[in-house]
Amino acid sequence: MSSHKLLIIEDDFALAGVLDRRMSRHGFCCLQAYDASHALLQARQFKPTHILLDMKLAHDNGLTLISPLRQTLPDVVMVLLTGYASIATAVEAIRLGADNYLAKPVDTATLLSALTDSHINKEVADINELNEQPLTPKRLEWEHIQQVLNINKGNVSVTARQLGMHRRTLQRKLLKKPTLDNRHSELC
Repeated sequence: MSSHKLLIIEDDFALAGVLDRRMSRHGFCCLQAYDASHALLQARQFKPTHILLDMKLAHDNGLTLISPLRQTLPDVVMVLLTGYASIATAVEAIRLGADNYLAKPVDTATLLSALTDSHINKEVADINELNEQPLTPKRLEWEHIQQVLNINKGNVSVTARQLGMHRRTLQRKLLKKPTLDNRHSELC
C-alpha cells in the first residue's frame, strides 16, 4: 500500500475520476469526496497525506474547507484547484492554510510537483511574478471582481449590486476570464 494517501475533493465526478486515475498511476492511494460534509468525514476517516481541493463545490466554497481540514490534518499537503483563478483567491487560500494554488486546466507534472514539493511553492512564485508585471485593464477588472466576489463569499447578486452592474453582466464577465499563460498541455 502506498504511503501517499490522496483525498480528491471535487464535485465534478468525471474530473474526480480523471484525477484519481492520474494520481494512482503515480503511486497515490486515492479517495474521492464530492461535497464539504463528505470531505470532512473522509478526511477524519481516511487520514490523507495529501489533499486536492476544488474551490467551487456545488453549493460550497472550497476556501471554507481549508481551515477545518488543516485543523484535522495539520501536516497534510493541501492544493487548491480552481477554474476561477485570481491573485486575490490565491492569497486568501495560502493565508487560510493551503500549501499551493493551481489554476485549471493543470498538467500532471505541475500537479505532482505541487503535491510532492511542499517546500517550493511554484504557483505562488508565478503569482509574485505577475504582481511585478503591469496588469492589462481586463485582468485588473477581473482581479477587482474576484476580490469583491471573495468578500461577498461568492454571492454574485450582492457583488453585482456593489459593482453597479446587472447580475447577468457580471456572470458574463466571470465567464470571460483573462488567461495567465498557455503552458498547460494536458487538460483536467
